[in-house]
Amino acid sequence: MPIEIEAPETYGYENIDCNLSESSNADQRLGDLGISLNDLVLFYGDHLGKPALRELIASAYKLKADQVLLTPGAAPALFMVATTLLEKGDHVIVARSNYATNIETPRAIGANISFLEMEFDKGYQIDIEALQKLITPKTKFVSITYPHNPTGVSISEENLRKVIQIVEANGSYLLMDETYREMSFIPMLPLAASLSDRVISVSSMSKSYGLPGIRMGWLISQDKKLMESFLAAKEQIFITNSVVDEEIAYQYLCNKEKLFAPVKANIQKNFEVLKHFMQGQDVLEWIEPQGGCACFPRIKLNIEINTKQFHEDLLNKYSTYVGPGHWFEQDDRYMRIGYSWDKTEKLEKGMQNIVKAIQALRTN
Repeated sequence: MPIEIEAPETYGYENIDCNLSESSNADQRLGDLGISLNDLVLFYGDHLGKPALRELIASAYKLKADQVLLTPGAAPALFMVATTLLEKGDHVIVARSNYATNIETPRAIGANISFLEMEFDKGYQIDIEALQKLITPKTKFVSITYPHNPTGVSISEENLRKVIQIVEANGSYLLMDETYREMSFIPMLPLAASLSDRVISVSSMSKSYGLPGIRMGWLISQDKKLMESFLAAKEQIFITNSVVDEEIAYQYLCNKEKLFAPVKANIQKNFEVLKHFMQGQDVLEWIEPQGGCACFPRIKLNIEINTKQFHEDLLNKYSTYVGPGHWFEQDDRYMRIGYSWDKTEKLEKGMQNIVKAIQALRTN
């Protein structure tokens, strides 16, 4: 996948001055979290995942611990859902743009994909009528992500419930990636899986929490038979999770109120910096995010520019890296900008470099 082939860690962090390509909060140091692992026994853990951690996650949504399956990050959870539910020739609907795994895994299986296009000019909102027309008796699941990666937009609870009604009536499932749910600037949506047994919710510790290094995520479903299938898939690939990762996640979430508050404050601060910058320039336009820590602006359509050269110059001349649109099967006039991984001053410098690079290359 281009998003992995061209990832900043592949290019080399040391070669990037302003890294605006990341879609997570700043990576955190274990020593700053007050977590102790000295008494941890390094054993094969529970195949479902650490019971106390599953109970902690489930209790937040008034669900049961056996409705939570811990996975080594959200990406494996998404992979497990696709490989469990899909066979060659099956149909899946993916809201696009979307995280690449939600597109590439169904493709690799040989499933037929219909895209529910999320358009800039429509505020990246899901078209409920278009979804109704796309869904068929062969549709195994519909894949959506909110708050959305890469745009940061959200969905109303009313429309979420409409989407659920459509998949329920069709006998399909809704796959809802809710990795950024905890980082909403608007009232938080209810956990989608708590609304119906036809919904599968996926999340992780990577993005909002800034803990991608522990590789800890989960999927949630009220469908007992489906959860047994997901567990079987996990056992085929991983058997169990790292008990080290589970313990760090557990201790973090036990102290979530204290540890997550400064993270949220940092993301909110940088979001305000970004909003101020966007209001003071005239070469980029965006749909303002409602959550997460990334946005997806585009170079204004009236600006004539070689977008391939823009991204090359931005990296090689200005040492600034963004996520180009083709990571999300979009035109490279678009770019994902993560605004909370690097320091605030790097965000400001990087945004200035983007404008400079555009101005230097525009032909009108």
